[in-house]
Amino acid sequence: MKGPTVQRPTVCAALTCSVSLLLLLLLLTTTACSNEPDRDSERPSTPGGLTAQAGSATSVHVMWDRASDNKAVTGYEVYQKGAKVKAVPGARHMVDIDSLTPSTAYMFTVRARDAAGNLSAPSSPVPVTTPAPTPDDRKAPSVPVKLRGRADGGRAVSLTWGRAADDVGVTSYDIYQEDSRIHTVPGTATTARVTGLRPGTVYTFTVRARDAAENSSKDSNALDLTTASAPGHGPSTAPTALKATPRTEGGVRGIDLAWTPPRTGGEEAVREHQLFLNGKLATTIVWGAAPPKGTATYRFTVSEPAGTRFSIKLRARLPDGKWGDFSAQRTVVVGG
Repeated sequence: MKGPTVQRPTVCAALTCSVSLLLLLLLLTTTACSNEPDRDSERPSTPGGLTAQAGSATSVHVMWDRASDNKAVTGYEVYQKGAKVKAVPGARHMVDIDSLTPSTAYMFTVRARDAAGNLSAPSSPVPVTTPAPTPDDRKAPSVPVKLRGRADGGRAVSLTWGRAADDVGVTSYDIYQEDSRIHTVPGTATTARVTGLRPGTVYTFTVRARDAAENSSKDSNALDLTTASAPGHGPSTAPTALKATPRTEGGVRGIDLAWTPPRTGGEEAVREHQLFLNGKLATTIVWGAAPPKGTATYRFTVSEPAGTRFSIKLRARLPDGKWGDFSAQRTVVVGG
């Protein structure tokens, strides 16, 4: 009696299955690879216009022109004789190099970087020598006078001021936008051009003189400049003519504010303003009844010690519910 017949797969059939599976895997892999985006391998252009200015015996201000890229420049790297010493975001094109050695020669270059990690070729090297230290110099320069300027379109301003004096010598002038130092020029210069600004925005500038011993003068007069609006955008919605006056009554310290609310183009008045102290939201000013016509005023007290410095700015809630542009910034010091 014959048992059941067992049919085994032939070697040929097994090989056919294996080859088919391999071809399927190769097809899937090829399809997946073909769907991957091309990797960005194009390097940014080389930054140009590199300058290096000694701001003191231990610091140098490095500045350059923006580079371009087929997608976007995401950062810049600053090198000193081939060694990277600073990295900044792509929106910046200047930086201060600190903790240097007095009376020493340095050589700086800059490279642009994109999101894929591609680095441009190094810029042309720029030499700079830090001045000798003046350890016995403890006297700060006088205040730069008559700061004035103009907006150059929507993204730049030009500034000019009167020279400061120093018992040893002014080595640099530092330009501040609100409370941040954004630019430095040599002590022989009395002009500066600030770029990379936003259209239709009010900026507040001051200038300080600095000597080789890192003594800085007090602020110059504050200058408000508004950049031109971009095409298609309306006028600025920032409060204007902001004044901040410190006061002390009966041992209680406070600040009086006065400003002109923005014009909204309609009959509805502005009823709310946000008050920012030192860059942080402090309170919202709301008029329950009809808001004042013309100049608005507000008084508030502070608990910080005498001599505390406050930076103040406002913005208004517009009739459409959105917050408008910031006002110019005012800086005051409360007394005793």
